[in-house]
Amino acid sequence: MLAVTSSGVRLARFAPPLTLAILLGPLVFGLAGTALPALGYLPELGGKHLTTDHFSTLTAVPGIARSAGLSMLIGLVTTLVSLAAVAGFVASDLGTRLFSRMRRLISPLLSVPHAAAAFGLAFLIAPSGMIMRLLSPWATGLEQPPDLLIINDPMGLSMMAGLVAKEIPFLFLVTLAALPQTAHADTMRLGRSLGYGRISAFVFLLWPSLYRQIRLAVFAVVAYATSVVDVALILGPHLPPTLPVRLIEWMNDPALETRFLASAGAVLQLGVTLATLLAWVLIERLGGFLTGLLRDRGLRLRSDLALRLMARTVMLASVLAVFGGIAVLALWSISGLWQFPDALPSGFTLRSWMRALPQMSDPLATTLLVALLSTLVALALTILCLEREYETGRGRGGNALLLIYLPLIVPQISFMFGLQVLSIWLGVDASLGALVLSHLVFVLPYVFLSLSDPWRAQDRRHDQIAAGLGISRGRALLHIRLPMLTRAILTAAAVGFSVSVGQYLPTVLIGAGRLTTVTTEAVALAAGGNRRVIGVYAFMQTLLPFLAFAIAMGLPGLIFRNRRGLRV
Repeated sequence: MLAVTSSGVRLARFAPPLTLAILLGPLVFGLAGTALPALGYLPELGGKHLTTDHFSTLTAVPGIARSAGLSMLIGLVTTLVSLAAVAGFVASDLGTRLFSRMRRLISPLLSVPHAAAAFGLAFLIAPSGMIMRLLSPWATGLEQPPDLLIINDPMGLSMMAGLVAKEIPFLFLVTLAALPQTAHADTMRLGRSLGYGRISAFVFLLWPSLYRQIRLAVFAVVAYATSVVDVALILGPHLPPTLPVRLIEWMNDPALETRFLASAGAVLQLGVTLATLLAWVLIERLGGFLTGLLRDRGLRLRSDLALRLMARTVMLASVLAVFGGIAVLALWSISGLWQFPDALPSGFTLRSWMRALPQMSDPLATTLLVALLSTLVALALTILCLEREYETGRGRGGNALLLIYLPLIVPQISFMFGLQVLSIWLGVDASLGALVLSHLVFVLPYVFLSLSDPWRAQDRRHDQIAAGLGISRGRALLHIRLPMLTRAILTAAAVGFSVSVGQYLPTVLIGAGRLTTVTTEAVALAAGGNRRVIGVYAFMQTLLPFLAFAIAMGLPGLIFRNRRGLRV
């Protein structure tokens, strides 16, 4: 690691501009590489003059308005339901035993990739899924799966459900990180003493300051939900599909001239995401106005049991959906004959695993290598940046935080097309370095956000004592600060590893089909319908992040087994 020596400490001064270049460089070049072909300029395909004809062609595509509108609707509904559930549960149960238990239940769900969670939900709610099997025939009277369009429904309800189940853990953990920055205990106690119910006390007194802390994370959820590809391929509607799915179809079209149309569509996707974010800001303003109006009218909402039960139900349902889906994936991966409406297979076998593992070896090796490299680079840059901040005494800034979130707020598909064009032009497409860099753009923000708070919370007196004993900054970092932050560093590494494992679009576009991962292979199997093979790949996709988090939790206990002050 670069920051373990005095020379590494000196290198810290170059880390912030380098990190900024890694975060914003691909973003800027990617957007430019998308905008120019959208305007007709791509000399390699004969486009040598700027034109708006491709946008005219885009507007004439049948169903394009519905695809764009559906993407907006999914982004708004997903974010609204997820945020309302998290806020309602925190308001209802903050400080209770149930809150602590839910925190332990939800935390591991952050490591589950979106595609794996989507497959698990599909296996649960499909007409021949686990829920229908448990209810049949004794409750439904069905001996055959019902003819219902549950998965891939036209309104995208199943896709919204899958996204809500995954975004609730993210927003919940972001809220937990923001709570210590507010006087939540005193504020809630004050509200209760004035006769407010728990929900109204939270909404009127605590929520405004808390929401300001998590607002950028909410924007990231809005942007992701409007532009997600893998979940849309698994759970989303097909006739027409969401806008990102249509863009992928155009990019994969053998007719190369459709690249111009795809680039125009990617610009439209950027506009859709920005319009959705603007709509969300309007919802914020409307919510603030209504909250102030109800507060000024003296609403106490003392009887809020129904709202509290609703929030608890949604939170528990999200936990059960993800954990239950993972369990069903594991069950299908080892199942023998399993006919409807049997609740369990007639036998168990490892045949699916034995057949899949040889074919999975290359994608698995690529997954591990890319995830490890991108996580290590992200970790080194993050430590160097935080060390520079630690040296200069500069705290967090709003602009810096915005720049960290920027690659997460801008839709992937809007600049990954441009990055693909740039990588082909440079001759580095389908190379390991380009793929690692594309993953690093998304891994680095999560690693930085995971490690920044523990790093900033360090007690500086340890360094003062070390300096008084003549210990250099590099040695103090290596022998004092890093060991004390081992648990936080490993947790940040596990988060980065999980983010890399779950990356679908960067791998598809930059890998160019020659570098595949477990995630891209699993999503590709969605169209096949072989549940046993899908179960193997999706469960493996889930298993890798779980192993990373298990190492992050267990390794510090092993390392510090003889150091009482570093035990948890």
